[in-house]
Amino acid sequence: MDTEAVLETYRRYAPRYDFYFGALFQPGRCSLIARMNCRPGERVLEVGVGTGLSLPVYPRNVEVTGIDLSEAMLARARARRARHRLDNVAALRCMDAQAMQFADDSFDKVVAMYVVSVAPDPVQLLDEMRRVCKPSGELYLVNHFHRARGPIGALERLGAPLSRRLGFRPDFSLERLVREARLEVIEQSPVNLFGYWTLLRLRNNKVCAAHDVEGTRDGVVPMVAAH
Repeated sequence: MDTEAVLETYRRYAPRYDFYFGALFQPGRCSLIARMNCRPGERVLEVGVGTGLSLPVYPRNVEVTGIDLSEAMLARARARRARHRLDNVAALRCMDAQAMQFADDSFDKVVAMYVVSVAPDPVQLLDEMRRVCKPSGELYLVNHFHRARGPIGALERLGAPLSRRLGFRPDFSLERLVREARLEVIEQSPVNLFGYWTLLRLRNNKVCAAHDVEGTRDGVVPMVAAH
């Protein structure tokens, strides 16, 4: 995966994205936003907001900012904001999530739905999410992760060479992401059809993650079950 491949994929997907990925993925979006327990006045950043399918689900008393690498997707998100009169959506900006143009500690919660397996550098993406999140804040992910065993796992491995064409990594490993990004997992649960996708609630352990040390740190979950 690289930036050029991501942009080309989502230029191709944009006109029919809601048809392909709307109803199928919406339970995960709704579950994640419900799990966030947003408080009035909180500032939320959604990384990879896409066509804005999640935007009407957020409580109207929180301020939402969305970013995406694809202008084609953002055009549809802006139309959705206008159509639903979502005054709480403060901004929808074209931006690389691996090098965000926000100050440190800008948001109370940072969310990435169906994004980390698309990013060229998932660890850098998580580092940036931690950077722009307040020290007391939390990160939330929904994503597909590789099943190590069984026929589904075998199909995912076979699909790995097609990552550029598909626009995501079908063999994306949760265990490897937790280890390399030093994620501190608070909560993990299956979502969407057959529980094939995984919702993760993460502590913003930006101080711990910044230390280049070997081994497991206190409080960091070293291995979790992939879904």
